[in-house]
Amino acid sequence: MDGNSRFAHWQPIHPDESRQRVIEISTAQHPFAVVIACSDSRVSPELIFDQGLGDLFVIRTAGNLIGGLEIGSVEYAVEHLGVDLIVVLGHQQCGAVKAFVGGGEVHGHIKDIIDSLKNEKEISNVSISDKDRLDDCIRANILHGIHQLKEQSSIIKEKLDSKQLQIKACYYDLEKGIVSIVKE
Repeated sequence: MDGNSRFAHWQPIHPDESRQRVIEISTAQHPFAVVIACSDSRVSPELIFDQGLGDLFVIRTAGNLIGGLEIGSVEYAVEHLGVDLIVVLGHQQCGAVKAFVGGGEVHGHIKDIIDSLKNEKEISNVSISDKDRLDDCIRANILHGIHQLKEQSSIIKEKLDSKQLQIKACYYDLEKGIVSIVKE
């Protein structure tokens, strides 16, 4: 969050971007956090958290959706790289969630994204008449990702139970550049 504050206030320090850092991480990686984020080009975790090479283990999918491959990647980071923080990062005006909320016909594998969102119980709990439906669905989707990680991975659950791991649900405001915590 300190890095995001630097970014949002136009005072980034751009850590770990030197030639020495490239050499240092060429033999091993030791990221301190996993960030599951949307593929949206405006949501680059390394930039918005003001981090450098080797600092974050980033997994990106449209709508920051999480399935078996993504959970396996998180488990790898937690189990083998010793990461002790997971961040599920959604964002304002998410196109995937916007397409779901807007309805209409979708084609190809984009339908897989919309179908995945349709099946999230957290999103189905958001009223169709909600005046902030898009934003509330985005937050519900972030929480769905948190719940998936806790419920579908014994590795993650064990680390959480033993207090060796934290998971944070976060929302990125595109206009302000600020990341905030989403409460359950």
